Amino acid sequence: MHRTTPVRRALALATAALTTLTLTLVGPGQAEPAQAAIGGITWQDEFNAPAGTPVDQSKWRFDIGGGGWGNNERQYYTSSTSNAVHDGQGNLVITARRENPNNYQCHYGRCEYTSARLLTAQTFTQTYGRFEARIKIPRGQGIWPAFWMLGNDIGSVGWPNSGEIDIMENIGREPTTVHGTIHGPGYSGGGGITGSRTVGAPLADGFHTYRVDWEPNSIIWFLDGVEFFRVDPSRLGGNRWVFDHPFFMILNVAVGGNWPGYPDASTQFPQQMLVDYVRVSSYVPGGNTGTTRLRQAHSGRCVDIPSANPVDGAKLQIWDCNTTAAQQWTFASDGTVRAMGKCMDPAWAGTANGTEVNLVTCNGNPVQRFTLSPAGDLVNISANRCVDVRDRATGNGGKLHLWDCTGHASQKWSRY
Repeated sequence: MHRTTPVRRALALATAALTTLTLTLVGPGQAEPAQAAIGGITWQDEFNAPAGTPVDQSKWRFDIGGGGWGNNERQYYTSSTSNAVHDGQGNLVITARRENPNNYQCHYGRCEYTSARLLTAQTFTQTYGRFEARIKIPRGQGIWPAFWMLGNDIGSVGWPNSGEIDIMENIGREPTTVHGTIHGPGYSGGGGITGSRTVGAPLADGFHTYRVDWEPNSIIWFLDGVEFFRVDPSRLGGNRWVFDHPFFMILNVAVGGNWPGYPDASTQFPQQMLVDYVRVSSYVPGGNTGTTRLRQAHSGRCVDIPSANPVDGAKLQIWDCNTTAAQQWTFASDGTVRAMGKCMDPAWAGTANGTEVNLVTCNGNPVQRFTLSPAGDLVNISANRCVDVRDRATGNGGKLHLWDCTGHASQKWSRY
């Protein structure tokens, strides 16, 4: 969650609201989002136990207490089936309840509310992949549901150095808006790097899928399968990227706090978050590593360095596929695509339609990172645009450039 740690009485974080970035949704004629190299399911909970069954503790454990959780929250988290239980209809139900304030002691006095916070820190962690849940969130002023992740090294390096990935957060006063955020050293609390999507009806009216696709140097957020936000190291203003080690998942419903504010007379209790499933899929580095020729579907020709001369600024082209070094491309672990000792590069770090794709000395600039999606899109991650051939030329010598991903065969590439 924004501005939080898993340790009681942790840092009191900034109270300023996050500066959010609402991105234009993908529509006809707009860029299709890049797809991560995602493999099979590695962990899942479908919550299909009979009604009244407690949480499966081989998958989830509980944080317990009322320490404010770094945000001046007002709930006491319990492990009781009163706050987290299977409903017998395929859902986990996390319930926030108004309580007798004499029953629970909080950092500020007596707690008025109970809820639950489930985590996989002791049962499951993973680096990279797809993390997705189908959730019907609760509603109301001061209600704060979240599906999020923390770095598993938080106990040794502390927060925010461990990193935090907020897959889904909603605050009750914004019923139609989902937020996705990262926190790390130099960009935590109110300074988290965040994006949002606003829809036409309250998210609490029905189930929605919330997901991130997390790859080396890239995290992409989706609501109901539609991308709405992405980050990479270039977004951090020179601060350190800490999303390269295992993370664990958290599901919770907070009540009150610096960001959402506190319940008022309009807030009804109990409030419930229903979770249909949580699924995690693997990241498949083999989808984006190794040496290969890159063959275009439209022309049948391959990405080529002109005259096999690897000078800086060489304008990459398509040419009859052959076995020369000029067509031997390596997908490196840092996300670069290399041949003859140099990197595929958008000219002058450009991200606009029509930016030439050249060969340049590898320099560590994030704009030199590309991914080959399962759909065959060779996408520049910084631009979120596809490698294409100018004017959809099919003959030898057609020059490469970046363009909005349209699904045309001119933008489809395969290993060959």
